[in-house]
Amino acid sequence: MNKSLWCCLFACCALLIEGTVDRALAQSEAVPTVSEVSDIVTLKDGSVLYGEVIEMSGGILSLKTASSSDNIIKIKWDEVTKLSVNHAIPFHLKEGTILNGTATAGPDGNLNIQAEPLKGSMTVPLTSVTSVNPLAQPPVIYTGSLTAGYSQATGNSKLRNVSVLGDFVARSEQLRLSLLGRYVYGDNAGTLNTRNARGTIKLDFFITKRIFWFASAYFENDHFQDLKLRTAISSGPGYQWIDRGDFGGMLKDMTFYTEAGLAYFNEDFRVASDASSFRARVSMKWNWPIFDDRIVLYHYNEMFPSLQNASNYYFTMDNGVRVKILGGLASGFQVTTRYNNQPPAGTTDTDNLYLFTLGYAFDTTRKR
Repeated sequence: MNKSLWCCLFACCALLIEGTVDRALAQSEAVPTVSEVSDIVTLKDGSVLYGEVIEMSGGILSLKTASSSDNIIKIKWDEVTKLSVNHAIPFHLKEGTILNGTATAGPDGNLNIQAEPLKGSMTVPLTSVTSVNPLAQPPVIYTGSLTAGYSQATGNSKLRNVSVLGDFVARSEQLRLSLLGRYVYGDNAGTLNTRNARGTIKLDFFITKRIFWFASAYFENDHFQDLKLRTAISSGPGYQWIDRGDFGGMLKDMTFYTEAGLAYFNEDFRVASDASSFRARVSMKWNWPIFDDRIVLYHYNEMFPSLQNASNYYFTMDNGVRVKILGGLASGFQVTTRYNNQPPAGTTDTDNLYLFTLGYAFDTTRKR
């Protein structure tokens, strides 16, 4: 009887152990290895990287991994010798073909792309791939802001100050429309002490990716500069030195361009004699959004030197910072400097404006 009981217990233990081993084996077979769930990038130096291919554009491959601090590794496309992608993404080729599918490494720097609904794979050289999974942008991108500042004192002091700043840029592949405006007003017990306004409208036509031709109109009014209206109509070439995506990291959204052309410059004064002349126009604009556009640093200037007398010129410059508080709500600080080396009698040559504002900023650029 005891012998039969021991045999029964032994048989039960054997069945339990066998079931546990079978489940462990099944689970080990079900859990894929790192290489089975990851995309694989092999470099010229023999290094092998595992992760998820996010995109390749501008000759830079972005690989998401768990090892890097920001989870994204930037790799030069020229350094890649083999590539395997286990999730379907679009591959853009030089001749304009777009293949959407997975990919495996082929021999001699080739790539085997399995694209639905094609059967089998298509072999293409890595050098013929211009981009992988690029972020599609809308045909027109809009950026800009509208901010304002207001202060008032009553009682023993009766002060009132109002300032409004606005900028707007609409950019397509070939055209860029830029609008810039400012209005500042201040009085002391009803006595005017500050009032000026400025506006610029400019259209850029891109001949190539970097070279463009601009046409612009500048308008300005300032009560304390004896100025009823200053007008400058100008046109000429420009060059986009830095555009979005030219660099990575903190510099990825930086833009910078310069312009030079001819302008018709006209000034109508309240007391002084009106004046008009043909002048040159030299301008530059630098914009640097950082921390995913939460902070924007910017600089913009325009200079109008006389063609008849190089020592006679007018210069205006904006330097500022804009900080996003929540969503589109933004606060800004801007210093505007205007210099006229031949001012009307009774006025000074330099004016500075210091503006603290609060308002709304927007950018329709698509980001991952």
